[in-house]
This record gives sequence, structure tokens and C-alpha cells, in this order.
Amino acid sequence: MASLSGRCYCGAVAYEVEDAFVYAANCHCSNCRRATGSAFKPFAGIERQKFAMVKGLLIFGDAENHDGHCKACGSLLYSQVREAAWVHVTMGTLVDVPAIRPTHHIFVGSKAPWYEITDDLPQYRGHKQ
Repeated sequence: MASLSGRCYCGAVAYEVEDAFVYAANCHCSNCRRATGSAFKPFAGIERQKFAMVKGLLIFGDAENHDGHCKACGSLLYSQVREAAWVHVTMGTLVDVPAIRPTHHIFVGSKAPWYEITDDLPQYRGHKQ
């Protein structure tokens, strides 16, 4: 399996992840908007054991469910979710190009009112069921 690298804006934090993502989406919830400073967060989900930090990190949250940020520049690199079994990699921090692309939009019921979704991907008001 191919390995992808990722890093924060300043380069103080780096990670590696297998190019074996199971799903990818664009999240429009208010928490993701605030964490990224953007209209939505494109992320790709993978099993925790296929993701490894290479250097640096600052964690917000608990041991099971948390966000990994760079302590120098603040970049959001990933979210550990689902009782620490999965990692949601922020796709904008990938240096290498993954095989997967976002397939849907979630939490569009709370999307930024100034942003218009212009693609044809399925949209879900909350989490995809």
C-alpha cells in the first residue's frame, strides 16, 4: 500500500498515512468551519493504525476523541474519532495526492450562509446515515 505524507503550514508537524482511506467528505458543521477558518473541512477517514505521527503535535480533547494541531502554527491536521478507532485526516494537509476524493457533503443544515455548494455531490443535513 502506498504511503502519503502530510504536514502543517510551518513544517513543525508531519505525519504519514496509508493511501487506503475508506471514505471522504466535506463537513460543513460550525465546529469544522471554526477549526479550519473555511466554509467546510474536506476530510478522509481511515483506521487509526494506518496513520502515524512523524514529528511534533498539540492535542485538543481527550485520549479517545481529539484534534491534532501544530503547536507552532495551529494547523488542524486530523481528528481522532469513534472511540479512537478512526482518524479523519484534513485533506488540505496532505502533501501527496490521495486516491480518494470527497463523495458527499455533511451537516449542510448548518453550512455557512454565505457559501453556495456548486457541485453535484449528495448533501446531507446532518451526518450521513
